[in-house]
Amino acid sequence: MSTSAHDTPVDPLGRERAHLASSRAALRAMREDVEALDISDVTANWVNAQILERQIGERIKALADLSDTPLFFGRLDYLHAPGADRAEGAEGERFYIGRRHVHDAEGDPMVIDWRAPVSQPFYRASKKDPMDVGLRRRFGYTGGDLTAYEDEHLSDPAEAATTSKLLQREIERPRVGPMRDIVATIQPEQDEIVRSGLGGTVCVQGGPGTGKTAVGLHRVAYLLYAHRERLARTGTLVIGPNRSFLHYIEQVLPALGELTVRQATVDDLVAHVEVRGTDDAAAAVVKGDARMAEVLRRAVYAQVRMPTEPVVVVRGSRRWRVPAYELEDIVRELLDRDIRYGAARDALPQRIAHAVLVQMERSGEAPDDRVQDAVARNSAVKAAVKEIWPPVDPAKLVLRLLTDAEFLAVHADGILDEDEQKTILWAKPVRSVKSARWSAADAVLVDEATDIVERTHSLGHVVLDEAQDLSPMQYRAVGRRCSTGSATVLGDLAQGTTPWATRSWAEALAHLGKADGVIEELTAGFRVPTDVITYASRLLPHIAPGLTPVASVRENPGFFALRTVTDTAEVVAACEELLRNEGSTGLIAADARVPALAEALTAAGVPYLHPGEETTAETRLTLVPASLAKGLEYDYVVLDEPRAVVDGEPDERTGLRRLYVALTRAVSGLTITHTAPLPPQLTPQDTARSDATSPQATATATAHQSP
Repeated sequence: MSTSAHDTPVDPLGRERAHLASSRAALRAMREDVEALDISDVTANWVNAQILERQIGERIKALADLSDTPLFFGRLDYLHAPGADRAEGAEGERFYIGRRHVHDAEGDPMVIDWRAPVSQPFYRASKKDPMDVGLRRRFGYTGGDLTAYEDEHLSDPAEAATTSKLLQREIERPRVGPMRDIVATIQPEQDEIVRSGLGGTVCVQGGPGTGKTAVGLHRVAYLLYAHRERLARTGTLVIGPNRSFLHYIEQVLPALGELTVRQATVDDLVAHVEVRGTDDAAAAVVKGDARMAEVLRRAVYAQVRMPTEPVVVVRGSRRWRVPAYELEDIVRELLDRDIRYGAARDALPQRIAHAVLVQMERSGEAPDDRVQDAVARNSAVKAAVKEIWPPVDPAKLVLRLLTDAEFLAVHADGILDEDEQKTILWAKPVRSVKSARWSAADAVLVDEATDIVERTHSLGHVVLDEAQDLSPMQYRAVGRRCSTGSATVLGDLAQGTTPWATRSWAEALAHLGKADGVIEELTAGFRVPTDVITYASRLLPHIAPGLTPVASVRENPGFFALRTVTDTAEVVAACEELLRNEGSTGLIAADARVPALAEALTAAGVPYLHPGEETTAETRLTLVPASLAKGLEYDYVVLDEPRAVVDGEPDERTGLRRLYVALTRAVSGLTITHTAPLPPQLTPQDTARSDATSPQATATATAHQSP
C-alpha cells in the first residue's frame, strides 16, 4: 500500500483534483437541469402540480453539493470489463465511489453511488478475494479539498496488506456537530448487514463504538436505493430513544441524498393520549409485560354481547325476522375469525342483511347488492349492532382497566396475580380520559387496545435503535408498524438501563413479531479508544455475562486518565484542559449532579450546551446527564463521579449499565474525575487501591497519551 500527499512527475493528485472539480461542475449542471424544468404543460390540475413541485424540490435538495463533504472518497480500477471474457484480457473500467451518482452531459458516470453493485468491492475486496479489482484508492480530504490518496494493489502478491492510514484518520477525525455518515469507512462485516435484503429482519448486537447506529442508517439508505419504488409506497421509519438522539443523527440520511425517511421515538408513535404522569418501576414493569396484550384483548372482546332478541326488518309491507339463534351463529363466526374488533363490527350489519336477503330469495324476490346495503343501514339492524357489538374507545377502556379493580380482576384472571393487579391500579379515581395523568407505559397500552380495534398501518421498513431498553409491549407497538414489512433492530444488551431491559434478542424479536429475524454481532470497535474500552469492559461480567467484549481496531490507544478531585472547580478545570484539543468535549454526570456542575461552569465562564444542541467552533462543551448519554459521542469526555452515576439508579446492575454507557462515549480521550471511591467493579482487587486513590496510578494512567 502506498500513500502520497504530494504531486509526482505524472501528477496523479492533480488529475484527481481535476476529476473532483469536473464532478462538482457536473453535479451543478444536474441540479440546474432540474431547477429549469417547466411543468406548466405537463400537469393536469393543481393537485398534480403541487405533487410534482414537491418532488422536484426534493430532487433539488438531494443534488446539493455540500462544500465540506467529499463528493467521492474512493476509486476502483477493475482488471476486466464487466461481462468480458477474462481470457481475452479486456481492460477493466475505473469507477469513482461517492455518496451519490453524478453523470456528465452525455450521461456517462463520473461518480458512482456507493450503494451500486459495482461499488461493493470497495468495501469487500481483499488480498484473498480481490473481486477483480486491481487497485483500490482511498482519498484524504481537508474540509472539501482533496489533499492525499492511498493505493492498495489487491492483485499484487508482492505488496503486503497493511492498515489504511487514511481509514484510521477518517475514523479518528474530530467530531463537531451532529453525527456524520461512515460511508467512506464501512467495514466488510458492516457492509454485509447494510446490503442484506429488504425481505428479512436483521438484529444487530453491537458494543460501544462498533457502528451499529451508522450501519442501521446506511442500511435504510441502501434499501431506498435498491427498492425505491416499493418503499416510496410503503414508507420507512427510524425510531430512536429520545429527541436528543434523533437530532444527533438527523443529518446522516440527508447527507446521503435521502430526504423522505421519517424519524420518531416510541412515545411519538403511541401518542393517543397526553402523557403527564410517571410510573414507579414496579408498575412500569407490569404494564410493559407482554401478558397485558391478552388482558386488553379480553377486555375489548368482552364488550360483545350475545343476542337475546330477534332483528325485525320492515321493508314496505313485508317484515323480515332474523331469530336470535341465527344472530348468535353470525356473532360466533365473526369471533372465531379472529379479525380486528372494528372490522368485525363493520361486517356484522352486512351479515345480518345477507340473512334477510336469503329469506327474500326464498320467498321469490330477486334482491341485489343495493338492497343488501339498504338493509344493512336499516334502523333495526343498526340498533342490533350497537347492542351486540358496541363501539369501543381504546383510551376509555384502558382507563377503566386501570381504575376499576373489579373490571381488571375479571379480565386479568389467570394472567396477572393479585399483587400485580394492585401494582397497576391507580390510587385515585379519574373523571375523564383528558383529565387522566397518563404515563408513557399507559400510552403503549392504549396503542395496543387501538390495534385490537383497528389495524395499525404497516410500513415497508423500520429501523429501531437502542432497542435494548424497550419493554415487550413497546416491541409490540413497533412491530405493528412493520407487520407486513421488515425491521433493522440495533442495540447492546450491556447498555440496557431500564428495569424491563431486554434479556435476549431472540425474545425481543418474538415480541416484535419477527421471530425469524437474523441476529448479527459486531465486535470490532472503531470509535472508542483501546485503553478506554478495555477499562469499561471490566464491567461486562457484572452487567452482561457471556457478552463478547468489544475489541478496538484503533491503532491509537487514546488518552485515558483517572483523577481524584475535591470540588466541582477541579472538574471544570479538567474540561478546560480537554477543550484545548480540537473537537468536541462532553461532561457526563449523574443527573442529580448536573445543576451543581452547570453552576460551576457558569461561574468559571465556560460556555456549554445541552444534549441535542449542535456544537460549534465557539462552544464545544456539552453538559450531559447520564440518563441522556446513550447513543451520543464526543471526541473527549470528562466523566464526573462514577459512583454517583451508579447510585442514581434504582438497582446496582442498572447503575453499572448506565456507567458503562457513560464510560464509552469518548472517541479520543476520557478523564474520570472522582471524590468518592470508584465502584469496586471497576477496580480489580489487585489494583483497586492504586486505581482508586493512588496519585502514582493517576500519573500512570495520564501517561498513556497527553491530550
